[in-house]
Amino acid sequence: MQTTQRVSLREDWKSAALLVYATLAIVLDFYKDYLGSKEKDSLLFYLVIPLLLLWVFRRSPAHYGFRLGNWKLGLLLTVGGCLLMAPIIWFIAQRPDFQRYYTRFWSDHGFWGTLWFTAQDLIGWEFFFRGLLLILLADLMGSDWAILFQAIIFTLAHLTKPQIETLSCIVGGSAFGWIGWKTRSFCYPFLIHLFVAFFTIWAAQLP
Repeated sequence: MQTTQRVSLREDWKSAALLVYATLAIVLDFYKDYLGSKEKDSLLFYLVIPLLLLWVFRRSPAHYGFRLGNWKLGLLLTVGGCLLMAPIIWFIAQRPDFQRYYTRFWSDHGFWGTLWFTAQDLIGWEFFFRGLLLILLADLMGSDWAILFQAIIFTLAHLTKPQIETLSCIVGGSAFGWIGWKTRSFCYPFLIHLFVAFFTIWAAQLP
């Protein structure tokens, strides 16, 4: 288990500021669409502003997972994760609550539109949770606790989704966090999450 030396807020005020921003981002994103669409807000709150803050604080985005990292392991885990999740998603997507929630996305966007919408929505989320928050928390409390804590926050951010999906996020978010930590990149959790989300929407709209 990784351990870290405790530091005070005064000693590491930049990390404290990033954690406060992370909280505000989730709250602000929950209550209102600021740019007219969910995916644009996700890019703004979870990717653009965090990268801007890292630049202001002179912290490297690469340290927070903005890199390819261990790409061989990452690709292996991506393929394995997608293959593992496909039959589970197929079964769960047939539930009425999933069909009610997700069918509208396919109706509104179609195949390519759904893929583009999902990619825009999730790339910010994955950098935010499996990049910024994961590494920020790992630097403060160690990787084991960081993987768990970012998964807890990730789960709470799903409260508007179908219940079984939200409940599964504590496991799925932990798995994504573990992959992000092992590969030192948010890219591979993003690819798996993109597959999971797109496949769920596609499967839910089937007759």
